[in-house]
Amino acid sequence: MNCLFDLKNEIAVVIGATGALGGTMAEALASAGAKVVVAGRNEERGKERVDSITANGGIAHFLPVDASSKTSVQTLCEATTSTFGLATVLVNAAGGNSPSVTATPEHPFEAISTEDWAASFDLNLVGGALIPCQVFGPAMVAAGRGSIINIASVSSHLPLSRVVAYSAAKAAVLNLSRFLAREWAQAGVRVNTITPGFFPADQNRRLLFEEDGSPTPRAKTILGHTPMNRFGDPKELAGAAIFLASEKASGFITGTDIRVDGGFLSQTI
Repeated sequence: MNCLFDLKNEIAVVIGATGALGGTMAEALASAGAKVVVAGRNEERGKERVDSITANGGIAHFLPVDASSKTSVQTLCEATTSTFGLATVLVNAAGGNSPSVTATPEHPFEAISTEDWAASFDLNLVGGALIPCQVFGPAMVAAGRGSIINIASVSSHLPLSRVVAYSAAKAAVLNLSRFLAREWAQAGVRVNTITPGFFPADQNRRLLFEEDGSPTPRAKTILGHTPMNRFGDPKELAGAAIFLASEKASGFITGTDIRVDGGFLSQTI
């Protein structure tokens, strides 16, 4: 491993590592030498990810967490310190969308309840960035070093059709990340975001593919707006995660968003 991307002195907590994208980034950080806490709600998937990491020579441990509960995240922070030591890298990859906050002709924007809006923000903003940053950030500030990587979305920049609440919450994640980047810069804590494009996963597969495996009309629209004309592979997030986690590689980078989207946000007409 090139010393520029050597993470052997880092302790990384990946919240949402039980999902496809978060799990892939957890594996990437471990492959670069970091000790990794695989954190999430699904213990079975979490332990499977740990087994995959250790089978490839990495060091990892699963810890359960409900990212939208401050008490749960505090317990995660304490358990991380007991298991490995003070976290120096935090990846916030928890989040998702649901039909209740999706605007369609049958379920228009004005029909979305305030309770469902709040639930979406609790998942994608409060649990997806706010609480973990509140819990892990101060210890990093006190230690004088750390890298926080929040996961934004292409809809953080441009609102996508249908996913109105998700888009709004992810836009807030981007804004919060830049606020914290400014607040903690002089303390040696860097806060950046990764904006994934479209990566097929369990939660969006039915929206992207028909039962026979062919792309849905929405998937065709997405691909038509993506210059590379394909979906991303979760492994293509590895480089951005390792880069932002490495102080040697990105020590003067904070408040930045790295787009891994196949050019989606560069396309106009």
